[in-house]
Amino acid sequence: MKTNEERLAEALDYLDIRRLQNRYADIVTRRAWAELHEIMRPGCKLELNLGDNQMVFDGPQAIGDFIGEQLEAFEFFEFVILNTVIEVDVEAGVAGGRMYMQELRQNVSDGRRTNAYGVYHDRFERHDGTWWLARRRYGSFSRTIAPGPEHEQVVFPLPLHDLGML
Repeated sequence: MKTNEERLAEALDYLDIRRLQNRYADIVTRRAWAELHEIMRPGCKLELNLGDNQMVFDGPQAIGDFIGEQLEAFEFFEFVILNTVIEVDVEAGVAGGRMYMQELRQNVSDGRRTNAYGVYHDRFERHDGTWWLARRRYGSFSRTIAPGPEHEQVVFPLPLHDLGML
């Protein structure tokens, strides 16, 4: 059984990581790519599995450039966190997280509203008392088919990774 001091340390780390996740959602929604350097380690790698395509990007600059280019297709975009699970190893200064998300979007080309659902599996590292995104794995779960009626979603198997292995 954990002591109250251990539980408090874990709760504070959890809170810091949750704030980091919220900051990411805010950065993406505002398209403030330069701020990714404030929450991602320089060597942060993003592995994308879009269900029908896989890509890898290294570092906050490359990640921001890719996402920014993709979002040019949308006149409206909001990144929404639906749920998150975080496992913290306080002593080691590392954590694994699973964050389910939704993208609310409206196309520039035709004004059509679309959605995307996915899950991030993240490794977080604490350096000098600050938590950072160190590695990300994103997997698509469902997204609106383009072109097609808004209610048509393509669905992929839910990507799952062991949080302790991130």
